[in-house]
Amino acid sequence: MADKVHDILLEEFLAGTRAPGEPLNIAVLTRELDVSQTPLREALARLEHTGLVRREALKGYQVAPLPTDDERRQLLEARIVLEPALAAGAARRSSADLLRELERTTAVLEVAARQRREDSAAVREWQVADERFHALLAERCGNVHLAAAFAALSGQMQRARFAAARSPLDPGPSAAEHRRILDAVTDDDPRRAETAMREHLTAVLGRSGL
Repeated sequence: MADKVHDILLEEFLAGTRAPGEPLNIAVLTRELDVSQTPLREALARLEHTGLVRREALKGYQVAPLPTDDERRQLLEARIVLEPALAAGAARRSSADLLRELERTTAVLEVAARQRREDSAAVREWQVADERFHALLAERCGNVHLAAAFAALSGQMQRARFAAARSPLDPGPSAAEHRRILDAVTDDDPRRAETAMREHLTAVLGRSGL
C-alpha cells in the first residue's frame, strides 16, 4: 500500500496537482487517498528521502520547493565529474544481465522519442527509465565509494527532474546519447563509455539553458 500511495503522490507532484511549498496534512491526505496513516507516513518518508518532500518541526510535511537554476547547474556539473567514471567502471564489468537492463531502459527512451507524448504519465515513464539507466551504471561500477557518491546525489536528481518535467521535454537527443553509452558498455570499452557519458551530461547541461 505504501508503494501505491508513493506513486499516487509522485504522479500528482509531476502533474502539478500539488504545488511546491504546499502543505501535506496527514489527516487530510488519509481521507483524500482513503488510506491509513501508516502507509501514508511510509510514502512521505520515502519522498522526503528523494528530496521531493520536506518535513519541518511543528509544521509537518510539505512539497519541496523547486531547485533554483544555480542548484540545477551545480548538480549537473557534479554529475559530469562523477558519472563518466561510473560508466567506465560498468564497461569493465559488463554482463549479460546488465546489458539487458540497459537495453530495456534505452528502448523506453527511444519509444518516447518517437511518440513525443508530453502527458505526465509519459514523462514519468521516461524519467524512471533515465533514472534506472544511470543507477545501473553506478551499481555496477565496481567502486563502492563512487556508487555512494552517486546515491548521495539521488535526492537532488529527483528534484531536478521534477523541475524539468514542468517544461516541454524532447527525449530524442537523450535517447541517442544513452544508446551511444550502451554501445560502449556492450563493447567493453571503458574509455568510450566514459567519453560518451561526459558528452551526454554536458549536452544535458547545454540543453537546460542554465
